Amino acid sequence: MLLPIPGVLKGDELALVRSWLAQARFVDGRLSAGTAARRVKGNEEMEAGDADLERLNRVVMGNLLRHPAYRSGALPLHVASPLYSRYRPGMAYGDHLDDPVMGADGVMYRSDIAITIFLSGPQDCDGGELVIRTAFGEQVVKPAAGDGVLYPAGTIHHVNPVTRGERLAAVTWVQSMVRDPARRELLHGLNGAREKLLQSAPDAAETAQVNAAYLNLVRMWSDL
Repeated sequence: MLLPIPGVLKGDELALVRSWLAQARFVDGRLSAGTAARRVKGNEEMEAGDADLERLNRVVMGNLLRHPAYRSGALPLHVASPLYSRYRPGMAYGDHLDDPVMGADGVMYRSDIAITIFLSGPQDCDGGELVIRTAFGEQVVKPAAGDGVLYPAGTIHHVNPVTRGERLAAVTWVQSMVRDPARRELLHGLNGAREKLLQSAPDAAETAQVNAAYLNLVRMWSDL
């Protein structure tokens, strides 16, 4: 499932995040890449010890974790601290798969889902599209600044070369309670119907049936 997450950051929050990134220290993005990805990775990432990292995470991740599309689509169990990436003209990230297991210092998690939050918009750079290979062909993603996209971390994807301007993004990974992406997609669709019924017909027998089906499927499929 490739799921848009609109409006993770808006207005003043987005401007604040961009102002912090303008002052941040960036290093070679290959430092965080695995052996295979290092060969095709050509970007910069915010230095792990930067003084602004904690407050960036409070704004960016705080908004993401509260977003209903994220909660419904990811069914999160563990979520990683994001990497803040920067692409300038000539930079790109070739076809790659994300590492299946991530973490450090004894805290490890399975990367079921990747999420990119776009901190710059189409007017800020030429190129820089996120391209995700799916069963229905390549999906090209370049939304408005502040929007995000959720997709299975096991899909091959790349970032097109930037030819003008600057591409800024936050990237994070999630271990879901539900490992199987097809089941997550079914649950997300069912939850959308459930929420509409709970609003429009909260006392109907059909609403109770759909609600029970959703809750018990989460219980049945959760990998805890």
